Amino acid sequence: MYTPPIFFKDNESEWEYAAEGITRKFIGYNPQLMLVKVKFEKGAIGDLHDHFHTQGSYVASGKFKITINGESKILEAGDGFFVMPNTEHGAECIEAGVLIDVFNPLREDFLENEE
Repeated sequence: MYTPPIFFKDNESEWEYAAEGITRKFIGYNPQLMLVKVKFEKGAIGDLHDHFHTQGSYVASGKFKITINGESKILEAGDGFFVMPNTEHGAECIEAGVLIDVFNPLREDFLENEE
């Protein structure tokens, strides 16, 4: 069984491929919660999708066009967004940056390559 580290050190963690122009690092997770650092190259697209998880995201750097349930906003460092379960959402990276995503419960589909 996975035991999350108490501390996350960015320089001790490797980026993994998530999609074209998108990589991620797992900061930590357990069955109830997952915290993920997601790096986007300029122009990268997080396709519109939905899932049964509640998601909260914080824009750590960069500039993104975030679309949730058909409504789009431009978000920059310091901004954030919240996605209710089963709500269509996606991201387009306007300026390279990083999102910090939180999911409840954890995204088991993200872990398929981890084991």
